[in-house]
Amino acid sequence: EDKTDRAASGCGDSGSPFSEIIELNVGGQVYVTRHKTLIAVPDSLLWNMFSKKSPKELARDSKGRFFLDRDGFLFRYILDYLRDLNLVLPDYFPEKSRLQREADFFLLRDLAKRLSPRVSKDNSISEEISQSDTEDGAQCCSSSGEPLHALSASGAMRSPSLDSRKSGYITVGYRGSYTIGRDIQTDAKFRRVARITVCGKTSLAKEVFGETLNESRDPDRPPERYTSRYYLKYNFLEQAFDKLTEAGFHMVACSSTGTCAYTSNDPNEDKIWTSYTEYVFCRE
Repeated sequence: EDKTDRAASGCGDSGSPFSEIIELNVGGQVYVTRHKTLIAVPDSLLWNMFSKKSPKELARDSKGRFFLDRDGFLFRYILDYLRDLNLVLPDYFPEKSRLQREADFFLLRDLAKRLSPRVSKDNSISEEISQSDTEDGAQCCSSSGEPLHALSASGAMRSPSLDSRKSGYITVGYRGSYTIGRDIQTDAKFRRVARITVCGKTSLAKEVFGETLNESRDPDRPPERYTSRYYLKYNFLEQAFDKLTEAGFHMVACSSTGTCAYTSNDPNEDKIWTSYTEYVFCRE
């Protein structure tokens, strides 16, 4: 059997030419699911692909998996929704607008409606979707997209930045390098920050840094677990400090180590200093 036919070997439900188990390559991420899951929502893009077309009409990767050129990380939430038509997102989920775009692309109208934010006059987006069910309970939605609970007495969603702000620690670290230069030089290389790392509880990190937090190295970390693998999408320490201050954090400790080396074997050349520094912030 040719490897390009593996993903469609056998027969799925009701004599479908597709296999009961489907392998997908979505933007480089591999998913394995049932055929009936992909066709759970009539008239959706996946329903049209896997019920109206034949396996030979669909794009494949080099290993015979059906290929979709979409966001592989966000597709996990698309697939979760298709399994039971319900949506539960992690705490302080920063990718709602992008997930809505994916829902629109896959023609999942009810999901897109649930993700649709309410934009105020100052272009700020209110929280409409539930936080993780690991804390205050998942925000369930009815078929019409209306929230079923987690509303305050006035009917508005509780803001995570007000009554549910949690205490905790966040450690910001960076590895930098610079040359001091001799007195006669005017082009000394000043501090260069390669990357700002973030350590702490996942929910706190997402609350403070939002969409500026890069989670690619630890994308599935639960909200109440700790991680040391996040980093920021910018290299300005002051910007990170501003965000921490706005979220009610204050610095309680810092430490730094450094080494130096010559740029060449010539001792008259500049020395390159390399340092690693960590700042510990606390919110009580």
